Amino acid sequence: MQIIDGKQTATEIKKEIASEVERMVQAGQRRPHLAAILVGHDGGSETYVANKVKACEVCGFRSSLIRYENDIDEATLLEEIKRLNEDDEVDGFIVQLPLPKHINEQKIVEAVDPRKDVDGFHPINVGRQIIGLPCFHSATPAGIMLLLERYGVPTSGANCVILGRSNIVGKPMAALMMQKSNPGNATVTVCHRDTKNLKEICRSADILIAAMGRPGFVTADMVKEGATVIDVGTTRVPDPTRKSGFRLSGDVCFDEVAPKCAFITPVPGGVGPMTIVSLMRNTLLAAKKAIYK
Repeated sequence: MQIIDGKQTATEIKKEIASEVERMVQAGQRRPHLAAILVGHDGGSETYVANKVKACEVCGFRSSLIRYENDIDEATLLEEIKRLNEDDEVDGFIVQLPLPKHINEQKIVEAVDPRKDVDGFHPINVGRQIIGLPCFHSATPAGIMLLLERYGVPTSGANCVILGRSNIVGKPMAALMMQKSNPGNATVTVCHRDTKNLKEICRSADILIAAMGRPGFVTADMVKEGATVIDVGTTRVPDPTRKSGFRLSGDVCFDEVAPKCAFITPVPGGVGPMTIVSLMRNTLLAAKKAIYK
């Protein structure tokens, strides 16, 4: 069993990005610039955006954080997105989700210029991803693909089972694993809460990707010997032994599942760091006009 170290892999990739940025600067180009819009004070969003800002510093990017209170109206947010779309000094930007309930998230996502949509959420990028055209890939699935590639996990012809069908992870993950590429070229099954014979399907998986947001859902009897298990779950669960009063739990019962695996990601330190590094890679691609000329 080998633990897939997402934290170390992310550190290595950020160094590679930083070197590329310095070559760009020495050639007279400006530094990539990533902006983020944060609405409200959600604890998870605050932490995530702070980590993005730190990653920008490590990669040598410029970063801008634009903050609004929860009572911002939709029209004001759309006007800010329009401003960022038109700002030639901003290569890419994100609108941190979730947003307050009075704001239509899909309307906000579709307002972002696809050429600056480094989260990979715009329908144009999603559609291009499905048919295998160059695009900004969704950050978490892209990070998982990087881990599979760097750890040499065999994917061609493999049975890949994905637990969860969200627009952010499950669906784009399936699209990437189906592509005629390496990693990729797998036979993909997407499962959800109404899937029948779920345990049997999971036990058929050479690669099992858990992205349901249900702590400890995947148990040892759902995993076959020698499988690769990728745990996307990051749920806060109460833990009185921690100073914070909680800990992060994945969707996989790590201690009981790990001995059966060829490869497995931990939580934390697995997929999470790779999500941010994928965002950095997308921003670099945006700055270089590598996707959309």
